[in-house]
Amino acid sequence: MLRNGVVVVSVVVAAALAGHRLIPVLGGFTPVMESVLPWIGLAVPVLLLAALMARSGVATAAALVPGVVWAAMFGSTLVRTPPGGPSDLAVGTVNVGVRNDASGEAVRAVADGLDLLAAQELTPGGPAAKQLNKMFKHRYPVSTVGLWSRYPITEKRPLDVGMGWPRALRAVVSTPKGKVTVYVMHLASARPGHTASRDASLAQARKLIDADRSERILLLGDLNTATTDRGMRGLTPPLTDAQEVAGDGFGFTWPAEFPITRPDHILFRGMTATKAGVAPATGSDHRAAIASLRLQ
Repeated sequence: MLRNGVVVVSVVVAAALAGHRLIPVLGGFTPVMESVLPWIGLAVPVLLLAALMARSGVATAAALVPGVVWAAMFGSTLVRTPPGGPSDLAVGTVNVGVRNDASGEAVRAVADGLDLLAAQELTPGGPAAKQLNKMFKHRYPVSTVGLWSRYPITEKRPLDVGMGWPRALRAVVSTPKGKVTVYVMHLASARPGHTASRDASLAQARKLIDADRSERILLLGDLNTATTDRGMRGLTPPLTDAQEVAGDGFGFTWPAEFPITRPDHILFRGMTATKAGVAPATGSDHRAAIASLRLQ
């Protein structure tokens, strides 16, 4: 029975990994499962141990199948080398945490050395905003999101991403190498059984990007959508994920104490990512996503 159990579970795990996009949404459960998809690989050593206990070569071979599938899907992420080289723009995004009394200290540590920083879950006039105002000459806060820049912001407008109130913005930043159109977004949350609002806000975000003819676009924010979530197909493409092309590892950002998924993203078009990573954000339940970009 143990041998048969290992074989069956191995097939299910391998199928879930390889064919996760074919699984029905199941009331919103599947996209949430996809958010922690890389962690499903932890089933492999458990299956191998069970196969050894069963003393079965068939079970051992079956247990290796999901391991091979996982390696094919995620192995390159663990051995990827950032392209490096010169960069023109250092950017970051952080959800400071609406209940974070240390948000000023959090953004100070994250923003040090950056040219642009996007923040979400801001309290207007709160510690994070006050600290960033000291560090950056140019700013554009909208409701609970904001953009701070070392370079002039020449255009700005608030955006509603289908939530009935502005929780996003569009701004044009004039850098020494040319203009960059920057979007800052905090999309609706996704929970098991409750992804409809998130999906609607993702669709609205895609409409905004598709309608924008800017040569260079940068999207920063908490999208409440993991890299492995099927919802990200709505944005990548047409945009490129900085962590996917220039990051070291998975770049998980949530929860801060032991990150298991990546809802915080730096997406771009018309630029080249040279480096990407994650930085601590004191007191927040998110870590910050950061990246360096070269303007083409």
